Amino acid sequence: MINAHYEALDWLVFGAYALLIALTAWWFNRKKANTSAEYFLGGNAMPTWMVAVSVLATSQSAATFIGGPDQGYQGDLSYLATNIGAFIAALVVAQVLIPRFYQYRVYTVYELLEQQVGPKAKRRAGLMYLFGRVFASGARLYMAAIAVAMILYGNIAPSSVIMATLVLVVIGLAYSIFGGIRTVIYSDVIQCLVYTSAAVCVIVSLWLAIPADFSTIIEALQNPGPEQGSKLALFKFDLDFSAAGVFNMASVLTGFVLLNIAAFGLDQDMTQRVLTCKDARSGSRAIMLSIAMVIPVMFLFIVIGLLLFVFYQRPDIMLGATEWVAGGAVAGANVGQFQGEKITVFMHYVLNETPAGVKGLVTIGIIAAAISTLNSGLSSMASVVVQDIYRPWHEKRQRQQGDARKEDHHYVLVGRFAMLGVSLALGSMAILCYFWQQYSQMPLLKFALSVMVFSYSGLLGVYFTSLFLGRGSEASVLAALIVGFVATLLMQPYVQAMLLPSPWQFNLGFTWQLCVGTALATLVCALGRKPEAAGQALSAATNQSTNNPINHEVRHG
Repeated sequence: MINAHYEALDWLVFGAYALLIALTAWWFNRKKANTSAEYFLGGNAMPTWMVAVSVLATSQSAATFIGGPDQGYQGDLSYLATNIGAFIAALVVAQVLIPRFYQYRVYTVYELLEQQVGPKAKRRAGLMYLFGRVFASGARLYMAAIAVAMILYGNIAPSSVIMATLVLVVIGLAYSIFGGIRTVIYSDVIQCLVYTSAAVCVIVSLWLAIPADFSTIIEALQNPGPEQGSKLALFKFDLDFSAAGVFNMASVLTGFVLLNIAAFGLDQDMTQRVLTCKDARSGSRAIMLSIAMVIPVMFLFIVIGLLLFVFYQRPDIMLGATEWVAGGAVAGANVGQFQGEKITVFMHYVLNETPAGVKGLVTIGIIAAAISTLNSGLSSMASVVVQDIYRPWHEKRQRQQGDARKEDHHYVLVGRFAMLGVSLALGSMAILCYFWQQYSQMPLLKFALSVMVFSYSGLLGVYFTSLFLGRGSEASVLAALIVGFVATLLMQPYVQAMLLPSPWQFNLGFTWQLCVGTALATLVCALGRKPEAAGQALSAATNQSTNNPINHEVRHG
């Protein structure tokens, strides 16, 4: 049963969003993709600004929508400084990786490893990506489904969470399955506009609810309380290697640079969008533009948290409002949990304080952020399944049978089935996360949310070795992927607690974990020598690309 707390204005918002979803899904899918280049790369005809918005929408998720305000509430503005690392990473990706992707006319970023090392390296890197993405995207879908069930149904019963998950998966699949990446990018633009508009409305609602002027609010944030630093602090220069220090400048200039190189250049989720541009220069511009747009969007969600701090933690300004405490509450109100599920201060505000209309906007904002992230996973994972795993197997089988036909439309059809399979996998992972969190103490959700960082360590080591050191074999690539993943996993507190005595346990921030994991994976991968066949293929491909005037749209015959 739908939550009875919704009012007429909320239902009007729902109706408008449902109409928007229906019309845009129909409009975007009028033209079906008929070739694999159209389905997976948009025919290399997507506008740069649209690609930039799509990259932005992919990097933001329902976890950002829900967790971003919590960062502002508990912390300060230092999270914005991480974009310095993102800009540095984007320059590296734009100068080193994007030109190579276009030079070798790849559909997925892992095809570059086939040129550098061999076909097994491509397949293994693609499988590592798929493994991590199922966990990571499934966990984000779970978080969105929990939030939607809380708001929409007023409970987190299994039936409500499963229904919320199915709604999100069906909407995402309906957008993506026929038009491929082109409709995903169009959808991202719409969904990004929806959830940023929802964030602005929440800020306006909070601003109107706080009985103070701008200067008073700024003063309250600059002086939040005894022995507390300013919540408007942007840069941190202390050298703290623990989880509490991941936003200091040393971390920003090391771990966050690596994290963003992996995200923008080695994660098919984001890089697929860049490959839809007409050339490498346009793709590079799209990445830089997306980072420029991330800053104001990220700022919006942090501002929500800053205003929530004033709303809940400054009763002198709010004239006696109840204080909110994570995991419990003052004045006897159980606001830190919702039916046993821990919730952020933002979710508490949405569930208890938002006025009519705003609650509806927040609901569709969470749905929009979730759909954008889900669409990204569906398209990128399907492209890896088809191009890195299925297509080489099918072409080899054709050669063995003496069948020389080139059935490009066949791969579009397989891509649609792959997308359907991926949607089932992500939905199942989200439901698994729900039941695991309800009935087990093991931190599956925490693992799922951070698993792409584990995967990034190995991928970074492999690419650094093959591109800059000119080394690496198919065996050492596999070993490096495993070592990067396992090394990062072993540094997690919950794993240390199981394996190490208390005196040997240590607290290392995830950015530093990524640095250590990448260094180890690089060393392991460098132990292998590049096969001569790969070097010859690389030289041939380079010469062909230099001398061949055919543009990027012509792929795989």
